[in-house]
Amino acid sequence: MATHDINLAARSGSLVESHKGYDPRLVLFYPLLALLLLVLAGGLAYQQLLRSGQHSHAERTQNQRRILVPGPRGNIYDRHGQKLVENRARFSVVLYLDELKQELRREHVRIHKNYLAAGATRKDVSYRQLEQLARVAVVQRYLDRVNRILHRDEQVEGERLNRHFNSELLLPYTLIDNLAPEEYARLIERLPVVSPLQVFVANSRFYPFGSAAAHTLGYVRPYEEVAAEDFPGDDLRTFKLKGTIGKDGLEQQYDGLLQGEAGGTIFRVDPAGFKINPPLEKRLPVQGKNLVTSLDIDLQLAAEQALGDQEGAVVTLDVRTGEVLVMASKPDYDLNKFSPRASRETVQDMTERSAWTNRAIDGFFPPGSTFKILTSIAGLRHNAIRPDEAIINCSGHIMIGPKRFVCFNGIGHHGDVLLPWAIADSCDVYFYEVGRLLTPDLLAAEARRFHLDRRTGIDLPNEGGRMIIPDREWKRREKHEAWFAGDTANMAIGQGFVDLSPLQMACFVASVARDELTTTPTLVHDPARPPIRGEKIGLTPTQRAALVSGMEDCTVHGTGKLFANPTLGLPGFRVAGKTGTAQKGVKPKQINIAWFLCYAPVENPEIAMAVALVGDTVGESFEGGRNAVPVALAVMKKYLEIKQRPAGAVFQPFRLE
Repeated sequence: MATHDINLAARSGSLVESHKGYDPRLVLFYPLLALLLLVLAGGLAYQQLLRSGQHSHAERTQNQRRILVPGPRGNIYDRHGQKLVENRARFSVVLYLDELKQELRREHVRIHKNYLAAGATRKDVSYRQLEQLARVAVVQRYLDRVNRILHRDEQVEGERLNRHFNSELLLPYTLIDNLAPEEYARLIERLPVVSPLQVFVANSRFYPFGSAAAHTLGYVRPYEEVAAEDFPGDDLRTFKLKGTIGKDGLEQQYDGLLQGEAGGTIFRVDPAGFKINPPLEKRLPVQGKNLVTSLDIDLQLAAEQALGDQEGAVVTLDVRTGEVLVMASKPDYDLNKFSPRASRETVQDMTERSAWTNRAIDGFFPPGSTFKILTSIAGLRHNAIRPDEAIINCSGHIMIGPKRFVCFNGIGHHGDVLLPWAIADSCDVYFYEVGRLLTPDLLAAEARRFHLDRRTGIDLPNEGGRMIIPDREWKRREKHEAWFAGDTANMAIGQGFVDLSPLQMACFVASVARDELTTTPTLVHDPARPPIRGEKIGLTPTQRAALVSGMEDCTVHGTGKLFANPTLGLPGFRVAGKTGTAQKGVKPKQINIAWFLCYAPVENPEIAMAVALVGDTVGESFEGGRNAVPVALAVMKKYLEIKQRPAGAVFQPFRLE
């Protein structure tokens, strides 16, 4: 018994001892387990503490969206406050697709059931196809509501809709653009106030005077790169409503000033991209700054009416400041046809009519006899001529080398002519002789003193740089020919190789009016702008008196005497001027350019003008005195009318028919 118990106890003790023991091999895993737990804890700490900002940023960029709305452009005014460019409301019917989430889902389910009921399987139509069909169906239902109100039959463009849905979901989708006023009124009355379907109001450029100063004002084009300074969310996916950017003229030159400040809104969105109201942040757009130009719309319209359908340009300057009062170029175009964008037909029409070019700054023509003013100044300054000396007897022609050069003014014989009458009656033979007494290099140097060899610096884009003031070196370089005496004769009367723009000639005559060398034009009006003060021309009082006398006699007795007509002219208003007729091109395709330069009043110059008209028919008689002078006369009449208005009176400018 005792032995049995002992054995049993021994066996029991052995069993107990085996359960309390441990395997030494397991000890090896304890440090490894501790290390893994430490790595896990460190990773969690790293993600939660050190990378929490990155996770927050990723979450933010995933569930937030930013919408930018461009600010309206500033207005453009003339010098008297007449609005030349403004913003007009442009109405369209839009649908806010992000508000159709539940409706689109129901339509998706309905279309899917219909497919299955018709015997189709899941493989016959994809989820994406069902989604696109649902979108078109829902949007068409909304469009049909509009069709019933407006009596239209518009259809949804599926491709455009899906493209908008995938890339611009948070922006309004345009169903019908550019509503007529009566359509807008009907929709406002009948559409519900709270609805995904709304009448959307956008700003569109409007030009009250249509084509007036078209090349000077310029136009805008749609622009997608809208930016909002100091508005958060640069790292968010951003949706942008289209803005505009200046494309030509003042709209382009001062785009930075006119451009409005964009507004913006930041929304939270769900996983499907639909926005969740209310917005997290919002800033309203701000209109751009206004621009007050130096233009006078009354004078501008008078010039354009006088030009009519003729090709050419008129530039009028304030002699004292260089401010541009008129810059007209024909053919022109209706600026409103570029708002919000030009149609293909409009572009084609402008191209066919060569209406893109601003002939005031980018039209270059031989100045003809208007250049005789400069030739006179060069001759006087270099003592080649004297005001009281007849340097040649005009018999109607002169031989220069083997060639016969005639006097083109039509009279034939001037006899012994002095400088003032040579200017007034435009005696070519006299100025051929002045050119001979000078040299082409002296004539070119005089033109360069007046900066006729360079751009004027007008604050407009695209001022042309094709002006030509030739000399011997220029001809060798450009024509690979020697200079001949006949070249000098032609240059002395503004023919041959000389090419200048109407703006350059307007600046030239304004400088002559002030007895100075340069005039820098500007299109920005500043009531406090100081008068121009520059280097004097360098004529003695006697010499200048002879020059001015000849220019005034031109408008009284000479080639511009239409100004002295008691029924058509300006009684008591003294005008100094010079006509010119030039030839452009080579026979038989040669055409004429009619010029007229002037300033007034003679005793205290205020206004200077250059008129250049292009004869568009080969061989036609086209002259400065007959064709260009009436245009200048119409502008001068309007200028006097404006001067005589009572102070503070409000006048509405006349409009072209």
